[in-house]
Amino acid sequence: MDVQGGEELSLNMANKGPSYGMSREVQSKIEKKYDEELEERLVEWIVVQCGPDVGRPDRGRLGFQVWLKNGVILSKLVNSLYPDGSKPVKVPENPPSMVFKQMEQVAQFLKAAEDYGVTKTDMFQTVDLFEGKDMAAVQRTLMALGSLAVTKNDGHYRGDPNWFMKYVATVCMRKVLDWANPLVKAQEHKREFTESQLQEGKHVIGLQMGSNRGASQAGMTGYGRPRQIIS
Repeated sequence: MDVQGGEELSLNMANKGPSYGMSREVQSKIEKKYDEELEERLVEWIVVQCGPDVGRPDRGRLGFQVWLKNGVILSKLVNSLYPDGSKPVKVPENPPSMVFKQMEQVAQFLKAAEDYGVTKTDMFQTVDLFEGKDMAAVQRTLMALGSLAVTKNDGHYRGDPNWFMKYVATVCMRKVLDWANPLVKAQEHKREFTESQLQEGKHVIGLQMGSNRGASQAGMTGYGRPRQIIS
């Protein structure tokens, strides 16, 4: 890691501060979701998609964060999925050094990714990347973006499509399970009745409604006819 990257990393950790109690427990669970094998796949794709000028990060969650943190590589990535003349994000010649400029660059990437078709449920928040709060969410967004590029098949995707096939299959399976889950729950609550129980139910319903023995139409008037009142 170069000196500037080390300074950024130290500054980032200083800005976050330590986590305590429940916050620390939650953060620990989030960090465990981060996939280092997936990180390698994403780095390979980004380098192939954007070109070798983007360099490579130090391995690991923090190295990946520092690499993407200023938003420039992310902006180049989403721009590479669009044809020339219609790039959605303006990329500065010099990487931004001011915090609000970096966050603004990341926000522009997120807007372009959403316009490209990434769903809001697959989008990370700016602080997830900038403060390293949820780098697994950053991975999820990039996987969604890559899988979309593969399925669009418009000639702008570069790299091995198989990198994202597992993710696409997982998303499809999740949708199938979401669709099937209400049916499974309905079957779990289905009740079986014996013939004697059904007959007993009919008897109970009859008693609840009361007897109609001796009922007649006497005193009833036809629909629409005025009732005659004799004083």
